[in-house]
Amino acid sequence: MSIAIDGPSGAGKSTVAKALAKRLKIPYVDTGAMYRAIAYAYLEGGRPEDLEEFLKTMPLKISPEGIYYKGKLLDKELRTSEVTMLSSSLSKEAPVRQYLLEDQRRLGQDHNVVMEGRDIGTVVLKDAAFKFFLTADVDLRAKRRHEQNIEKGLESNLEEVKEDLLKRDQQDLHREIAPLKQARDAILIDSSHLTLEETVEKMAQYVEEGQ
Repeated sequence: MSIAIDGPSGAGKSTVAKALAKRLKIPYVDTGAMYRAIAYAYLEGGRPEDLEEFLKTMPLKISPEGIYYKGKLLDKELRTSEVTMLSSSLSKEAPVRQYLLEDQRRLGQDHNVVMEGRDIGTVVLKDAAFKFFLTADVDLRAKRRHEQNIEKGLESNLEEVKEDLLKRDQQDLHREIAPLKQARDAILIDSSHLTLEETVEKMAQYVEEGQ
């Protein structure tokens, strides 16, 4: 059973997906972190011009246990503003999407998983058993992301975070390859006025009642 969760940046997809996976006792897959990791490696590699060649040789390892760059487990390095914006740009590139697509599909087909991103229900796991589109008011999304940054010890300015989110929304909505959109058969979940627990409970009910 695969569960796809899509939605705009800062909607809380990772937090909700992790909690839902824990509730359902199945693995969680963070596809956004995969794109961020490629962006991080690309920056560390000096922004090489030949993207396809770079993808073949970059020292990045993606595993169920985490994402490693030159043997180092990546965490807060993936949440900087520079990496965030670059990952959105790189995600438009066909070689990058193809590089990750096969692995993502295999994970969704071979395992019971909760997978989140921006094109999971529309491209990666078109046949997912359950699809959700998670969104929230942009001011609330910015507040959540700002608080997450502070908790992780990252420098953060609320207005700059909001501006970054709005830019990211525009990039994701209008990119030529796999733009952000709600799958026709996805269930819309607006978490603007829901707690994390309420959001997870609402999704879990759909899954448990639909099995």
